[in-house]
Amino acid sequence: MRIGVPTEIKVREYRVGLTPASVGELVLAGHEVAVESGAGEGIGCSDEDYVSAGAVIVPTAQDVFDFAEMIVKVKEPQPSETAMLKPHHTLFTYLHLAPDPVQAEGLRQSGCTAIAYETVTDNEGRLPLLTPMSQVAGRMSVSVAAHCLQKSQGGRGLMLGGVPGVLPAKVVIIGGGVAGSHAAEMAIGARADVTVFDRSAKRLSELDAQFAGAVKTAYSTQVALDQAVLQADVVIGAVLIPGAAAPKLVTRDMLKEMKDGAVLVDIAIDQGGCFETSKATTHNDPTFIIDGVVHYCVANMPGAYSRTSAFALNNATLPFALAIANKGTRAALNADPHLARGLNVAGGEICCEPVARDLKMPYVKPEWLTSI
Repeated sequence: MRIGVPTEIKVREYRVGLTPASVGELVLAGHEVAVESGAGEGIGCSDEDYVSAGAVIVPTAQDVFDFAEMIVKVKEPQPSETAMLKPHHTLFTYLHLAPDPVQAEGLRQSGCTAIAYETVTDNEGRLPLLTPMSQVAGRMSVSVAAHCLQKSQGGRGLMLGGVPGVLPAKVVIIGGGVAGSHAAEMAIGARADVTVFDRSAKRLSELDAQFAGAVKTAYSTQVALDQAVLQADVVIGAVLIPGAAAPKLVTRDMLKEMKDGAVLVDIAIDQGGCFETSKATTHNDPTFIIDGVVHYCVANMPGAYSRTSAFALNNATLPFALAIANKGTRAALNADPHLARGLNVAGGEICCEPVARDLKMPYVKPEWLTSI
């Protein structure tokens, strides 16, 4: 199979779809790989590194798309990229389509087959291709919250862990999954006062055992969550419904009652955000303030730690990319129901039920898809 890797063009996105090591594995398996010149610079990998791994370097994204049968990226295609997709293309990347009807329509019109990292599953029902970036975003959320709490950033002027004789910041984490647990780990390490909310009693018990009681756990009723948010110095939104838009758990009205200079960090922003006032921001301009509350809503948080993130992501995605390349897209999807759950768009139709429901578009299962 011919595989293409374009340079990511989303604002301040430094990751790359394939590292040189991943390219080497694909080439060893008998495939051809074309990489856009400079695609790996953001993770410290030169064109020469890719050539040494067996790739061909091409000058433009158009050259990549013209060459490739499968396009491997990190972030969702931007409009100029969607315009280059054709029916013969397989796109393998993060899509986050539920809150993005414009992208969904562009992919539909292209006729391509689009497989989303974030809806691929494993035997335990987890999301293995989302996990590494959730780990990065969860850990990063605490460091950005600490920065946003600085008075110069509009925050309360409060140190997360306090100092002897001064109470630490109250950190509320909504969602006890991968991102939430990694946020809790970092916040505890910073000596903050940490409470994690979740709707799974089993998960709360696991977190209590994992952190040996160092984190408070609370079942997420709306009343309990509302009370905690109003007392919080930092609220980290780490809610995930696979494929679907995130629920709005902190309303605009609640902001008026929150502490002046409190901080909201919305890890769920790729799926539309779990705060009513969230809107996607970039690393160029990461925050905004509403009713005295600082919002951090960067839609590609892990891109800030591009090398760590790209290598972690490739560790997870490479086996699936190899399967698609070795077997062909349809055969690979039919051989693996977990990969098949990553299918979001094919033949001009939306093929993921949660995405179709949130976009208010028809869900169509391809006739050729037999694995699910």
